[in-house]
Amino acid sequence: MAGSDTIAAIATAPGAGGVGIVRVTGPGARAIAKALTGAMPKPRKVYFCALRDGDDTILDRGLAVFFAAPKSFTGEDVLELHAHGSPVVLNLLLRRVCELGARQARPGEFSERAFLNGKLDLAQAEAVADLIAAGSEAAARAALRSLEGDFSRAVQALFEALTNLRAWLEAALDFPEEEIDFLSAPQLADGLQRLQAQLDDLLAATRRGVRLRDGLHAVIAGRPNAGKSSLLNALAQSDRAIVTDIPGTTRDVLRESVELDGVAVTLADTAGLRESADVVESEGMRRARAELRRADVAILVAESVHLAVDMALLDATAAGATRLVVHNKIDLSAEAARRELGKSGEIHIWLSARTGAGLDLLREELKRLAGHGEERAQGAFSARTRHVQALQDVAAHLAAARQHLEHRTGELAAEELRQAQHALGEITGKFSSDDLLGRIFSTFCIGK
Repeated sequence: MAGSDTIAAIATAPGAGGVGIVRVTGPGARAIAKALTGAMPKPRKVYFCALRDGDDTILDRGLAVFFAAPKSFTGEDVLELHAHGSPVVLNLLLRRVCELGARQARPGEFSERAFLNGKLDLAQAEAVADLIAAGSEAAARAALRSLEGDFSRAVQALFEALTNLRAWLEAALDFPEEEIDFLSAPQLADGLQRLQAQLDDLLAATRRGVRLRDGLHAVIAGRPNAGKSSLLNALAQSDRAIVTDIPGTTRDVLRESVELDGVAVTLADTAGLRESADVVESEGMRRARAELRRADVAILVAESVHLAVDMALLDATAAGATRLVVHNKIDLSAEAARRELGKSGEIHIWLSARTGAGLDLLREELKRLAGHGEERAQGAFSARTRHVQALQDVAAHLAAARQHLEHRTGELAAEELRQAQHALGEITGKFSSDDLLGRIFSTFCIGK
């Protein structure tokens, strides 16, 4: 078992008039249950009882539920005390539990014990925190899929395919006297190709999962007075940004979170990009370019007459980010609202932030880029940036292994496959350091 001591925490405390929970786990949970309730509750039965202090006075009347190991969230004995939600009452209960031998839990320690006891893998444990922190319906559904193991099963399938490939290669290295040239066998090349395709699919799904968890980061950029702040206000449906005819009104990055049909999108309005001697405005433009380097979607608000020059403003955009060109003010140009795909892969949308014409086209595009529709059709799961980095490391090791095989250095190729397997195992915790676990679980709330 992971925990040799007993821990306790106030798991939920909605306030006076609600219901709060004090959760206890560890080898002392049975004795604490008997001391508080006066009897040993049967496992998985709900008891209404008096919860008593050390001098037998009643602290509260509530519900007690006991879960015997290993059939519990943590895999250890677990006691849950459902009491009135007053912070005073819950703190009295927590103090009494600690007097009976428990200690207060660290953030995330319940989920950490579940992981260490094999009840959850690391990706599932992270999904617990993601579900609690979900900022949209789509994010909550995706986190629940990860908690149910969808992401972990995809990682495990890739892990097994990688194991089979390693077995083939290392068997070839173990029998060098054989006349058959195993390193040039089509099974090895085909296996690497299938593995790469499987990895590409998982990496794309993981990136969608990060967007669902963190929300789509869309940065609005362009010349001064192109209508960037008006566009932010129109999408947010509020006057969040100051709109004037004076160039350079926006000096800093203004962020606004919006929800589009259950999908979270963070919009960042930035300073107009132009040549300026104003120190403050120049700093705003520096911050605008820095924001573009972190963008999932760069929204360039452009004027048709300056389009070729305006497109150069997107040079600061992050690699892999989607480029959206918004042709604003169609109420003045008499253009029709529409969506077109550009020659370089960018998406062009004609609209009017002032009248709202064509604004739905932009909303639908942002929802699509954030994974709306794909989320249900493909069963998207929540993921984190560290998962994407781990899969990118796997891709780098596979590419190196392919090169080593082309140069007939099978031992080096085998080492790259081993490193790839290690990077993949970090996602679910199959291979993980104590430092990594400490960083992950320290971000959880207390009681989870």
